[in-house]
Amino acid sequence: MSQIRTISLNRETKETSIQLTLRLDDPTIIKFKLGLPFFEHMLTAMAFHGGFGLEIQGKGDLEVDPHHLVEDIGLVLGQALADSLEQFGPVARYGHSVIPMDEALSEATIDVIRRPYLVYQAVFPQTHCGDFDLSLLREFFQALANRAQINLHLDCRYGHNSHHMVEALFKALGRALFQAYRPHIGSNVLSTKGAL
Repeated sequence: MSQIRTISLNRETKETSIQLTLRLDDPTIIKFKLGLPFFEHMLTAMAFHGGFGLEIQGKGDLEVDPHHLVEDIGLVLGQALADSLEQFGPVARYGHSVIPMDEALSEATIDVIRRPYLVYQAVFPQTHCGDFDLSLLREFFQALANRAQINLHLDCRYGHNSHHMVEALFKALGRALFQAYRPHIGSNVLSTKGAL
């Protein structure tokens, strides 16, 4: 049986405490305890449709604002993805997915290139889903792209319901991560330069 690529990380600051386990090849455990139900719902959709296991337990200064916790989860997940390259070797590099959800259509494209960049295009008809401020999503995605060192393009193409648009985006991100982080078989680096 092949090795399950697993990364476990902790991050402790004065604002947040996060424990994360990422299992790139084993989707059997997807579990969150963050105190942010909508965000947990989106992370569940991402992991489930990405075919990977993800456990995150996090506490933050939610009495101030969920910003610190949401951003730091992006940092820790991004670091886990970066660490997976160091520990388990090269990956397929590119991932792309377009996902519909009812009237909404969202797209995610990834290049695991070690040059972080985020392009995020989303105009939501409703600013909140439940009590979750959707402006926090940019902070999550920016932290994820920066720490994972990936080129990440996210586009909520259209929709009338913000929940549908965001959920389609997280599902598309999961599928794109699944493609991009498949193990690369072969000794050649996937670049004409010979190095990423």
